[in-house]
Amino acid sequence: MKAMAINRYGGPEVLEQMDLPTPKIGMDGILVRVKAAGVNPVDWKIRQGYLDAAFPSHFPLVPGWDVAGVVESVGPAVTAYAPGDEVIGYVRRDHIQHGTYAQLVPAPERALAHKPPGLDWAQAAALPLVALTAYQALKAANVASGETVLVNAAAGGVGHVAVQLARLLGAIRVIGTASEGNHDFVRQLGAEPVAYGEGMVERVRQLAPEGVDMALDAVGGDAIEASASLVKQADRLVSITDAAAVKRLGGRYVFVRPDPADLAVLAAYAEGGQLKLHIERTFPLADAAEAQRLVQRGHVRGKVVLLVD
Repeated sequence: MKAMAINRYGGPEVLEQMDLPTPKIGMDGILVRVKAAGVNPVDWKIRQGYLDAAFPSHFPLVPGWDVAGVVESVGPAVTAYAPGDEVIGYVRRDHIQHGTYAQLVPAPERALAHKPPGLDWAQAAALPLVALTAYQALKAANVASGETVLVNAAAGGVGHVAVQLARLLGAIRVIGTASEGNHDFVRQLGAEPVAYGEGMVERVRQLAPEGVDMALDAVGGDAIEASASLVKQADRLVSITDAAAVKRLGGRYVFVRPDPADLAVLAAYAEGGQLKLHIERTFPLADAAEAQRLVQRGHVRGKVVLLVD
């Protein structure tokens, strides 16, 4: 099979097209023929070796955790899927080797959900990681009806989904930090935009003088400290970027986990039009290095997706 893979850690130039053997799936595994794969910041961090201490990694290493595709074959213990089923998945396992930047990817049954017929392949591949991250972070903070939620990086992959999900979970008001050029986009999502950077706290307090009920950080750095000063209760600050910083401030860290029930809920929102995935750009699989360069530069509106032949 064709795959974009690395044989060593490094910059985008180490990501190259390879012909690799078809992966084995085991008793509980599912082999998915990939139609599209989402590109996320974690992918370039894996490429550069930043997750080497957290996950056993094996070369050649195919990055990618987001997938939309068709079931090619299933292991004998699999009961929920059959060849020909269209699926989506957040395919993260306990080691890194067989990712989704490939024509075929092995996936545990717990990582998948049925693809909604109403979503095209690119939209379906854009959904899993960002939607699960946003949903699990908002649930960790127990977002409730009538509350005010602050979302940092509201125009980004996780952020633009979090704005929409916060409203679906009952938040009466969502404030989203974003660059000036993304303010109209953030308004369209259903949030009140504020510029990030110096003075952000004062700008948020002009909108919410008493602070916010919950804050979701998808930026790290100074944004965590700023969010901590705005949230009414420390334990309702959630970060997906910096475990040490958010815990020091009394908040919570969320690292997204595969969850088929959550993924099914999110897929239903997307098919029903309640959750919209914005795709900044698509690339063919062979241009995965360029796709990662774009994501690594930052300031991507929504998601970047690879289309696989």
